[in-house]
Amino acid sequence: MSLHQQAEQAGHGGSARPAWVVGALGIVFGDIGTSPLYTVRAALGRFETLTPDLVLGVLSLLFWMLIWVVSIKYVLLMLRADNRGEGGTLALMELASQARARADAGSGTSPARASRRRQCLIVLGLAGACLFYGDTVITPAISVLSAVEGLAILSPDLKHWVVPVAAGFILALFSIQRRGTGSIGRWFGPLMLIWFVLIGGLGAWRIIEHPQVLWALDPRFALSFIQHAPWQVYLLLGALVLALTGAETLYADMGHFGRRTISRAWFLVALPGLACCYLGQGALLLSSPQAIVNPFFFLAPQWGTLPLVVFATIASIIASQAVISGAFSVTRQAIQLGFWPRMIIQHTSAQAEGQVYLPRINQWLCVAVLALVIGFGSSEALTHAYGFAVTGTMLVTTLLATQVLPARVPPRWRKAVWLGLALFLAFDIVLFSANFSKFFDGGWLPTIIGASLLTLMMTWRNGQAQVHALLSENQPVLKDFMQGLEEYPPARVGGTAIYMSPYANAVPAALLHNLKHNKVLHEQTFFLTVYSAGQPYVASQNRYELERLSSSSWRVSAHWGFKQEPDVPQLLSQMAHEHPELLLEPMSTSFFLSRHTLIALRKLPWYARWRRALYAFMARNASGSSRFYKIAPNRVVEMGMQLEL
Repeated sequence: MSLHQQAEQAGHGGSARPAWVVGALGIVFGDIGTSPLYTVRAALGRFETLTPDLVLGVLSLLFWMLIWVVSIKYVLLMLRADNRGEGGTLALMELASQARARADAGSGTSPARASRRRQCLIVLGLAGACLFYGDTVITPAISVLSAVEGLAILSPDLKHWVVPVAAGFILALFSIQRRGTGSIGRWFGPLMLIWFVLIGGLGAWRIIEHPQVLWALDPRFALSFIQHAPWQVYLLLGALVLALTGAETLYADMGHFGRRTISRAWFLVALPGLACCYLGQGALLLSSPQAIVNPFFFLAPQWGTLPLVVFATIASIIASQAVISGAFSVTRQAIQLGFWPRMIIQHTSAQAEGQVYLPRINQWLCVAVLALVIGFGSSEALTHAYGFAVTGTMLVTTLLATQVLPARVPPRWRKAVWLGLALFLAFDIVLFSANFSKFFDGGWLPTIIGASLLTLMMTWRNGQAQVHALLSENQPVLKDFMQGLEEYPPARVGGTAIYMSPYANAVPAALLHNLKHNKVLHEQTFFLTVYSAGQPYVASQNRYELERLSSSSWRVSAHWGFKQEPDVPQLLSQMAHEHPELLLEPMSTSFFLSRHTLIALRKLPWYARWRRALYAFMARNASGSSRFYKIAPNRVVEMGMQLEL
């Protein structure tokens, strides 16, 4: 049974097993589980005097934000917006596009307007995915720095070692990515369980010492704080949002464990541990305001500081591992959906399909994270950059959910869902705008990362569309062309030719070049077009459609989900088993692919020339089709041609 099937069974049928709940703690909750390392210090460290009312007001706001955003929005609502068991921004984007298309078709919307609406949803979804990359770059840097900064609590003389030690951990973390998370992943869950119990226990100890901090659970403290200092609260939200980092991961990683497992892990372990830890830090500050220097590490007695630093470092590495793996998964989805050039994808597990490693992405992330660690130098400086990407992704998720969730509930509940979405949207807008105050202090970083990646994705998508339009322009219809060849055939040779083509109805350029230069036609000819379905997985029985074009030629339309990788040899093996009359022996089959050389002959405005050059650069550095489709190189014939772009 595959990981996806096991997760689906655990999350959507029967009860969630304890082992899956523990496993979810290591994969899903690492990011949000390390937020106590820096959130309280970032929120209360800006005030010169810490009064009891201030501490209780901030803690009350923090706690009810966790309830409103994580518990209600993501766990109870967003986990129901799954794309056949999968979550995440790109999966939600596909659902929203399909829902919008159905609505436009039912209302008789003009094709041009429907296309513009779908384009807006695509750009919105891609923007959310690109902001996730900004979060991926910042999370390892701020988490590891926050953990290693505990060394300064042990001895101020160790402060200058924080950045070098953190950089060493970062290098080690990225260097082991090629090994995959399978061998060490089974330790993540138990270690994070220990982490949540540890921070919850330390917080509970401080709460017992100063139980008056429990008044922060009363929402009236938060409402009173907002009423008496609305502008101060508005600016404070930019720091409190750090407690929500990782909330999007609950939705993005739904396919690994299922809705029920994630819900139980949150309500039974993660939420109690986090709540106790935050309240414990508040209780400590009520008695010792000077502990604001690093309230998390001062939770522990002096003898326990070193073990806490060790466990915090382990937890931060687990949190970093989760977002790095998430970046690999999102990149693979973007490649499958046609928004990113083909790249080398390596599977690191024989059992779990979702465990992949992308060497080039790993290198880029490593360089970016090291630059942040060295450039910013402290977790406090990085907190200014962190919330921008998180709140942007949360806002995109809510906007896309308005296209999906209302249609998934009974009619009598739709008004309530719309009201809930409107409230979530209003709150997300407030959070996002509150982070604008931090733009010049570091918020520009995820903005630049997101905008740059969005430009690359849209450039690749539009460039591919132009290339496909040029290749299919004035081309004869494939079926008519092959029937004409049967009437006046050229010289025939033995074996089978398979022409890979991005469009199903036009004659591939490789076939025209083969007929022009070699003047032969194979005994059997197949035209294979690979499609990425608008769903994460496609079952093997729905893998392909076979249509006969002439007495010796067939058209094959193959479908893979956006979380699967095309495997053409496996497809041919399946076809040969189901259709024994076809000649698909590996040693007698050749693949013909077109390799396009882009040349710039057309005069374009200055603002369009740079995008043309950018697309050409991305095309030159994309991985070859044969490797992407898992075709043996010695069975591939490439036919070169030039395209004027």
